[in-house]
Amino acid sequence: MRTSPSLRRKLISVAAVSAALVTAATASTAVAQETGAREAAAVPAAQTEAAPGAVADRLIVGYKSGATEAKSNRAADADAVAKGKEAGEDLDFQRRLGTGAALVELGENLSRTDVADVVAEYQADPQVAYVVPDRLNTAKADPNDTEYAKQWDLFEATAGMNVPGAWATTTGTGVTVAVIDTGYVTHSDLAANVVSGYDFISDTAVSVDGNGRDSNPADPGDWYNANECGAGIPASDSSWHGTHVAGTIAAATNNSKGVAGVAYGAKISPVRVLGKCGGYDSDIIDAITWASGGTVSGVPANTNVAKVINMSLGGSGACSSATQSAINGAVNRGTTVVVAAGNESDNVANHNPGNCNNVISVAATNRSGAKASYSNFGSLVDISAPGGQTSTGTANGILSTLNSGAKTPSTENYDYYQGTSMATPHIAGLAALMESANSALTPAQVESAIKANARALPGACSGGCGAGLADAAKTVQAVSGSGGSTGGTTFTSGTAVSVPDNGAAVESSIAVSGRSGNAPSALQVGVDITHTYRGDLVIDLIAPDGSAYRLKSASSDSADNVNTTYTVNASSETANGTWKLRVQDTAAQDTGRLNSWKLTF
Repeated sequence: MRTSPSLRRKLISVAAVSAALVTAATASTAVAQETGAREAAAVPAAQTEAAPGAVADRLIVGYKSGATEAKSNRAADADAVAKGKEAGEDLDFQRRLGTGAALVELGENLSRTDVADVVAEYQADPQVAYVVPDRLNTAKADPNDTEYAKQWDLFEATAGMNVPGAWATTTGTGVTVAVIDTGYVTHSDLAANVVSGYDFISDTAVSVDGNGRDSNPADPGDWYNANECGAGIPASDSSWHGTHVAGTIAAATNNSKGVAGVAYGAKISPVRVLGKCGGYDSDIIDAITWASGGTVSGVPANTNVAKVINMSLGGSGACSSATQSAINGAVNRGTTVVVAAGNESDNVANHNPGNCNNVISVAATNRSGAKASYSNFGSLVDISAPGGQTSTGTANGILSTLNSGAKTPSTENYDYYQGTSMATPHIAGLAALMESANSALTPAQVESAIKANARALPGACSGGCGAGLADAAKTVQAVSGSGGSTGGTTFTSGTAVSVPDNGAAVESSIAVSGRSGNAPSALQVGVDITHTYRGDLVIDLIAPDGSAYRLKSASSDSADNVNTTYTVNASSETANGTWKLRVQDTAAQDTGRLNSWKLTF
């Protein structure tokens, strides 16, 4: 049995049992050296606070590995005294943290400006990797919704979307999401977040509500008899599909009942286009236009223009020019359009509107983080999200708001569904959180940030599942300026390098230019290595100044290959310069090759 050739340094993260104790990381800010009279330090307010509104009285200072202060308490103390003298304050080194960082006492009765001056002194020191306030954390309870524990898709570490971590920043307040679907059947766990919508079904045989288009988007039921929707198609009860989708996006939360919504501070505008046997392109096109603030003849102006559209619907064939035109119009008006990739276990290229341009096309994953068996796939998929798979157990589906009526509305309830229809509202909800955190985002920026901050699928996907599994907390941190990546530019090295068996480390370089300031706090490092025993490998990212960031340590992992994306807090490093990936095989008998790697800023 193989053993690791050396002890591995482990990065330890602390999470509350509730999975909601998350504080946002703050990005380093470059501060110019003073040449004359001291100016106000350009330090964000968050970097001077122990808690919102409370000025910090201690700082945590991380030094670069080569700095004397990183190893010597005496040197760290002397540095604190010197920095304090420059800032006009009395600083005191308290102790060394387990990570090697220094805890520095600031003294009493300092103003926000005083703390900012001290932070600026540390930031100006090239030997300092980071300086952050010693923040106060408090216990955070899970939402008190009675069914929340069943919503694995929101919080489970393996395949959940890390939604609770985003709620500390935003809950979606101020954003309207249009759910273009079957309409809405009244539900007390959703009603508080529902605003006016519209019924766009013009054919009364489809609408089954006795009339054509009107301002009432109520869902009367979409049941049908055997063969009614085509020869050989069996009978089906009413789905209440739009209500299930809406609940995933914005079910009322912390109301001591039911489920929690991804963006529970957002509003839902139900826009009805699907009835008995489905819905026509023409109605969907008008719905897209109206929901995004466009004008539709004979329909009153929309008073609840949506920043996000959710379309958990689709059909076979190419994206038509007519549908694409409507989508382009919505995006040009500033509305993000999120669509289901489809449930045919086929390439999404064969199914619309998941194959349209200017949309976020969503594939579905199961509770283990693999592509759900039914989900469409392909290069046109942008992102994956939990869609559930009830074939492995009902509780492995997505729980949301529903109605018990087999045909017409009856009593409200909750139930598990599966599908890319269920995955899509997770991303629509995330888009709402992002727009709430940063209202200046364009649809392109929303899509870019979701992809840039996704994590690798925990399970398998053949055929293409987009950028990976969406991570709500990381994405919201990125667009709110407190961490993550907003997309940016990708730099790639495609030159293959052989990795010698049990030999010296090899390196591959990427020259980064055209960037300003420092690298992001969530620099994405994509690695593609072929190897027959990946546990032998040690992988490091080397910054332009020579600082090393351990991506992977040696282990007893006997699986083949390393094909993944690592996230590195490189906010203390200048972005421009030559970055290197260093790879070493540390044990005998197996060989490999670095095929390519990339950096996404």
